[in-house]
Amino acid sequence: MSKASVAVRSVHDTRDLRVRVDGLSLKSEQLSAEATLSRAVAEADSLEGDFVVGVRINCPGYWLESGVKYRAEKLFAIQVDLWKNSLLVVTLETYVDAWLTMDTRDREQPEVYAENAPRLATALHGISSLLGCAPTPGDPNRHATPTETGFEDPRIDGPAYDDSWGTFEIATRSRLLRSRIPASEDEYQEITEHPVRYFTIRRDGQTMGYVWASVGDEAAGYEPRTAAGEAAFEEGAEWLLRLRDAHGRGLNALAALDWVAQSPPRPEGGLVVEDTPQMAPSLDALEELSGRY
Repeated sequence: MSKASVAVRSVHDTRDLRVRVDGLSLKSEQLSAEATLSRAVAEADSLEGDFVVGVRINCPGYWLESGVKYRAEKLFAIQVDLWKNSLLVVTLETYVDAWLTMDTRDREQPEVYAENAPRLATALHGISSLLGCAPTPGDPNRHATPTETGFEDPRIDGPAYDDSWGTFEIATRSRLLRSRIPASEDEYQEITEHPVRYFTIRRDGQTMGYVWASVGDEAAGYEPRTAAGEAAFEEGAEWLLRLRDAHGRGLNALAALDWVAQSPPRPEGGLVVEDTPQMAPSLDALEELSGRY
């Protein structure tokens, strides 16, 4: 289900926040006047003065690979900003690389592109028809160049971007995850060059991520499933704290993995799927799994 937020700020001082509503659930049927989102917009409309009204909607959806649907909890984000009741700006952001000829690990994926790029082009055409103007493409980045109908191939130059997934994305995910828990030295190593054992963590029928331990040294951690969105990081913070508890008990990494599987952070939270841990040939392979599907 889509989630929305509404914020109304003064044009002259963005710290002057007059209306803020987060976590609004949107259903597919038409919004009624009694809906929370409708009431928030009505409250914004009643204010006197110059304001920027912003509505942000996080949209789940599916991308295709070999005819199989894979769900992402944040496939797109739509940001609508109304300035002084006169200027309307609509921004569409995507959080899936299925529209690119090369994925964000810099691997060619022409079949995935062929299945999904026409869907994005159709969506952009529909938005353009609704608003009565063509989209203004965003700035190019290290992965792709936006166009009015989707994305062009990126022009990657030099060795700095040969492994952008490992160089940039993994580091960003790790910082985001660890920012949710207090800093501590009482924990396992974060990386390993050895194979890893792991358990799949699932909540409400959805895979949130993977708790793991190295088979060759004292490394253990949690890999959030990118497609699950913010919920994967919220869940991961609790499993990292549970691993920290295991470390405080003096358990080695593999023993800690078994212990946390039998003692999950919260009964109502995510639970281990398998009876016995799975094996990945490397932490890189598990990061690859968590980052794509």
